[in-house]
Amino acid sequence: MNPVEQSMIENEQTLTLFGHDPVWLSIIKVVGVFALLVILVLFTIWLERRVVSWMQQRIGPNRVGPQGLLQSLMDGFKLAFKEEIFPTAADKMVYILAPILSCVPAYMAWAVIPLGPEVSMFGVSTPLQVTDFPVALLYMFAIASMGIYGIVLAGWASGSTYPLLGGLRSSAQMISYEIAMGLSFVGVFLFAGTMSTSGIVNGQIDLWFGLMLIPSFVIYTIAMVGETNRAPFDLPEAESELVGGFHTEYSTMKFALFFLAEYINMLTVSAIATTLFLGGWRAPWPISLWDGANEGWFPIIWFLAKMFIFVFIFIWLRGTLPRYRYDQFMRFGWKVLIPASIAWILILAVIRTLDVEGTWSHTALIAIGCGVIFMLILFFVRSRVGKKERKKFVDEHPIERDYKPFAGGHPVPPLPGQHHVPVTRKSNVIEGTTEEVNEEVRGG
Repeated sequence: MNPVEQSMIENEQTLTLFGHDPVWLSIIKVVGVFALLVILVLFTIWLERRVVSWMQQRIGPNRVGPQGLLQSLMDGFKLAFKEEIFPTAADKMVYILAPILSCVPAYMAWAVIPLGPEVSMFGVSTPLQVTDFPVALLYMFAIASMGIYGIVLAGWASGSTYPLLGGLRSSAQMISYEIAMGLSFVGVFLFAGTMSTSGIVNGQIDLWFGLMLIPSFVIYTIAMVGETNRAPFDLPEAESELVGGFHTEYSTMKFALFFLAEYINMLTVSAIATTLFLGGWRAPWPISLWDGANEGWFPIIWFLAKMFIFVFIFIWLRGTLPRYRYDQFMRFGWKVLIPASIAWILILAVIRTLDVEGTWSHTALIAIGCGVIFMLILFFVRSRVGKKERKKFVDEHPIERDYKPFAGGHPVPPLPGQHHVPVTRKSNVIEGTTEEVNEEVRGG
């Protein structure tokens, strides 16, 4: 029996643990996950304010509750009691439905995220996961992409220009980066041999996929920031260009739902990264040397600790990097991330085939893959250096820096390194004295 067949049998045995819970236990799981997400969102908002204030040498929230922990809760109460405002030009039904469409899919994605192993709850043995099935990761990917409908409909239904532009930006952005995100999953599928989230976690007992599939891990980490509209990729909400973006015309609890959806999506993509690349709920080394580290309720602690590493990276990027221009952002997604993902998938397919057939050892294949990636990085760096050298050459050997678009009587484009000199109505299009110009015009 080859490793792929053995892995498939083990995954089928794992999936038999699901679907046997009593109804009341399933309801407890769903309510527990919902409550956990609400608490995590409140804590994440507080953490972001505190961390960014620490980076900017400010104090941050410190009045409401111990260390300001209840500030996020009070902000929620404030939004709940504010006056409701409907824009005159808004489509009211779609206007109300949009924030719900943004928020609900963010919760639903957590139904297949494993938080821990099998435990005993009220005398019933059950895994710390609402459910799982053979294509759970595709379900999670599809549900997460449904949130774009809420953003696009919010921009369109507001009846205003800036929200519409923000909604269009968000749709193009999320579609572009979802392609790179989906391609980064392929390497995990190839080496885990399954698309069930619990099976992927079980496939990382010996080595995390984040260490084995470093390019996939890096591509997913970048794509998840663009997917969640977070800085420096927060172009749908760019205050300097679009006032507030797609939710400019929203207030009170509808705005709170968009705010809630943003932070839940941030937690969701962090949880997916933890599940796919950092071993999920399994304890990291050297904690894993303890026999009881991966048993009982302790794995929830390891899972949340790994997840908040990514949350901290989100916050760190927001407090460090400036916002990209929209053309830079889209160019990076289509011309860098997607081609790199496709090239890495081809390399992984060859590596996996040779590994299954036993032609080469697993370690040698990983070393070859890392060597190919190093060569690609070297080629990219060399191309950047060559571009700088060409620019330096142009600067040191200028042709004619200024050009006139009608120098020969016909419009001509500028050559590389030339700059356009505006031609006023009073200036001559053809240089020379009046007699020379008249002679040239007459053809003499």
